[in-house]
Amino acid sequence: MALETREVWLRGPLSDMPPLVQPIAHALMQAREEVTVLMHDFPEHLLWERPAGVASVGFHLQHLTGVLDRLFTYARQEALSTDQLTALASEGKPDQATLTAQELVGQFNKQVDQALVALRRIDEKRLTDFRGVGRAQLPSTLIGLLTHAAEHTMRHVGQLSVTVRVITV
Repeated sequence: MALETREVWLRGPLSDMPPLVQPIAHALMQAREEVTVLMHDFPEHLLWERPAGVASVGFHLQHLTGVLDRLFTYARQEALSTDQLTALASEGKPDQATLTAQELVGQFNKQVDQALVALRRIDEKRLTDFRGVGRAQLPSTLIGLLTHAAEHTMRHVGQLSVTVRVITV
């Protein structure tokens, strides 16, 4: 299983995506492709391994999904739900060993799809509007949250990539 030869951002604009959020959409789509390739034929017994004490593959997959969900919730100016807080508290806990790697990849893919739908609905005139983050309502903007969602996702894809390579050699 190989990535398309060109990275997503080099394949051209998405016709149904507001121009100012195209880079965010491209980054999320790139993350989805890379996760799919990385996790193809991943050995299930290694899902919760923590080489040298780093976060497990299972954690990264759960966190990728959870952080997108949480940041897009803040972007909508909503508080996190009880379910979201429970999911956050359980990220990386091997007691969820009933989840397979492919189920976790599927959850991430679904979250990326939901993020892309939300991005398509963005009113570009609102991108600099204030958005509070967390219970403390730390200051950000809509574009700040969306950009952080993309960069944080790609950061964890990079960490996932290294962890997968280290434990599958």
